[in-house]
Amino acid sequence: RYSAAGQPIDPLPNGVSASDLQFDKLQQGETVSGVNGPLAFAAAPGRTTRGAPFALVLTRDISGGAGAGLWLLVAGGAALIVAGAVAADLGRRLTQPLRQAEEATRRIAAGDLAARVPIGTADDELASLSRSINAMAESLERSKGLERQFLLSVSHDLRTPLTSIRGYAEALAEHKAKPGQAAAVILSEARRLERLVGDLLELAKLDARHFSLDMRATDVCEVLSDTAEGFRPAAEAAGVGLTVDAPTRAALVADVDPDRLAQVVANLVENALDFASHRITVGTGRAQGRVQLWVEDDGPGIGPEDISHVFDRFYTVARSAKRHVGSGLGLAIVHELVDAMGGTVWAESRAAGGARLVVALRPGAEADAA
Repeated sequence: RYSAAGQPIDPLPNGVSASDLQFDKLQQGETVSGVNGPLAFAAAPGRTTRGAPFALVLTRDISGGAGAGLWLLVAGGAALIVAGAVAADLGRRLTQPLRQAEEATRRIAAGDLAARVPIGTADDELASLSRSINAMAESLERSKGLERQFLLSVSHDLRTPLTSIRGYAEALAEHKAKPGQAAAVILSEARRLERLVGDLLELAKLDARHFSLDMRATDVCEVLSDTAEGFRPAAEAAGVGLTVDAPTRAALVADVDPDRLAQVVANLVENALDFASHRITVGTGRAQGRVQLWVEDDGPGIGPEDISHVFDRFYTVARSAKRHVGSGLGLAIVHELVDAMGGTVWAESRAAGGARLVVALRPGAEADAA
């Protein structure tokens, strides 16, 4: 073996020096041979399975036998054979993972999302490539499953109001329903359909980034209070108390789009109304250099297995809603809007019961100056 600088690592055969081997030629893949007095030598380059360079050196005493030329020819041929065998083995080791990766990606492209690339024991670039392909396949497989779940959920949410509308329309046609009652139900279900379709379109716009943001320093307390108060009639009708804890003595300024922030608050409160038993608390404050707002409910809470997925648009949390105010897509919209405004949002399950959804925003210029 020899180093990248051309210095031998292992002892050389007697009668052969480092200068005889001409390591610069070996590094270029050439064979080297020569005669030192009664000693003939030949060297062929190669690499270990880990990529380290080495040279196979053969020597022979030619003082009392066949001519040097003949022996050098034999030695050179043997060295070439050995070098070829090493190169073939190395090539097989290098190309086999690539062939496996090619086969796996072909199967994934054909729709077989369960295809995976075997990962060997070596921690090299090929192993890293295999892990990346497997991670991509796992992500695609999970997305496909969530998409199926989403389509089932949307189909159900569309079918339910349509069934109700059709039933009351048929009853009206057959004069079996009171016009006022039927009209009220049809109007309510039509509004529910309108909200669902609107949220689906909103998600499509957010995905394509076909929306604009008017980012400016905004009083979060004011937006939070005004938006939450708009839900007080709905909360009272549902028998749920709504508490707004937004201090007005000192403004909490964040760099956001005020209209989009109001949309975030509205979707969070709507979600809380779906699950709250008796109480919803909406608040704001400052923590870890960020302006925060949160919405708490006293509903069934969120299980540990769901806590990291509540904002996934295709994910349905396994907790029973007490009523259905929104479309069920509000939290996915919240996540996209908060992310677009440079903030973060997360969910917590409260020890006392219920859930707490928190939004952290960048402080605005006035807050920085304070």
